[in-house]
Amino acid sequence: MKYRSRTEIVGLILEAANGGGATKTKIMYKAFLSFAQLREYLTMLQDNELIEYEGGRQSYRTTEKGMKLLELYENMSELVPPLASTTENSRIVRVGRSY
Repeated sequence: MKYRSRTEIVGLILEAANGGGATKTKIMYKAFLSFAQLREYLTMLQDNELIEYEGGRQSYRTTEKGMKLLELYENMSELVPPLASTTENSRIVRVGRSY
């Protein structure tokens, strides 16, 4: 599996919780995260008011602030396509050595 940035993972979580009613399991599978990783990201997203927990429904929902971030992330992805990995099909070069 290719390396994903924290920004990309946050985008996947916000997208999964868009519209509300997203359980931890649903978010975990849509973002391809372990349960431990999911807990870390959900805590960070809640602390930054990008996602909120709906206690009665036991689910998560992307907040208005989170929707704005998701929109910015999608616009940025359209303007700057993901960079190809520099280690794929090439040698890793480190100061004075080739591996």
